[in-house]
Amino acid sequence: MTLRIAKIALVFSVAIFYSFVVLNNTTDYNSNYQFVRHVAMMDSTFPGNRGMWRAINSPVWHTVLYLSIIAWETVTMILCLLGGIIMLRALRETATKFQQAKQVAIAALTLSLVMWLVAFLSVGAEWFLMWQSRTWNGQEPAFRMFTVVGIVLLFVAQPEPEAQP
Repeated sequence: MTLRIAKIALVFSVAIFYSFVVLNNTTDYNSNYQFVRHVAMMDSTFPGNRGMWRAINSPVWHTVLYLSIIAWETVTMILCLLGGIIMLRALRETATKFQQAKQVAIAALTLSLVMWLVAFLSVGAEWFLMWQSRTWNGQEPAFRMFTVVGIVLLFVAQPEPEAQP
């Protein structure tokens, strides 16, 4: 039972994290919009780098990128909440039923990992060369979140033992 409760608590913890992220990105829209804008414009990368052709200078596209990130975070938040609730409802069920109850949470955690890996570490850091920026570089926080969520996913996805201590 303790392992099940730990898995549920971690899924809800990721949901809480995303709740704060979505709250911050919607109530203080401009702060992180500026981050996305500067990364996309590549205005703080190394001078004269040959990747500047990738820069996006359109405020419309900056908004589209940022709103896409907020939407992705919102869906992840909702799925983590739903996944935690489904797991909580199956807390005292058989190992097979509890394992099945983890599917939404596993999907939510995977969606989170894909966001950090694709949007931030691949598109932001590599395509837009965010790694070159001292000011607008979100690689460390992205890697931190990828690692945290990855560990949670690995733990939650572990098969349930038949006998619950």
